[in-house]
Amino acid sequence: MRRRPTLIVLAKQPVLGRVKTRLAAGIGPVRATAFYRTTLARTLRVLGADRRWRLVVAAAPDRWRPTGVERMTQGRGDLGARMRRCLNAHLPGPAVLIGADIPAVRPAHIAAAFAALRRAPWVLGPATDGGYWLIGARRPVPPLAPVRWSTPHALADTLALLPGAALGPVLRDVDDARDHKEYNLNLTA
Repeated sequence: MRRRPTLIVLAKQPVLGRVKTRLAAGIGPVRATAFYRTTLARTLRVLGADRRWRLVVAAAPDRWRPTGVERMTQGRGDLGARMRRCLNAHLPGPAVLIGADIPAVRPAHIAAAFAALRRAPWVLGPATDGGYWLIGARRPVPPLAPVRWSTPHALADTLALLPGAALGPVLRDVDDARDHKEYNLNLTA
């Protein structure tokens, strides 16, 4: 029997002052936390309702237990080490990992990533800022180092480490006030 694909959402507990700190510098910590909480909830609701894959939240801190979803811990290390650990835990896959700060992500984007993994060992979803919003694998992910995280070089650095990776659609992740304004979000609730 073929294993159902796994979608992993890398998420932090939405606590004021501990999430979206670069965004908070531009719009304030209350609005940044509200954005994160709202986007995380929508992501889990919309993508978790799709039965083509199993949804797992990779939670940080390790003691956080989000309700109503399967969870795993992210563990220690930089972003690359945590993503690698989460993906490799769900191999032979396929497994796809995204963040919780991509308001435009839809089930069709995730389905396209899983389709790309039928012909490529890895897939990356480029972000508009030179990074990426999605990484997927059907074989073990090697160490993701050296990668210049949170820079316009993150995608290129990772592609150099994952030869043969497919590319998915370009989406915007929301890292700062400019990204937030691009989405014209009104999260004053």
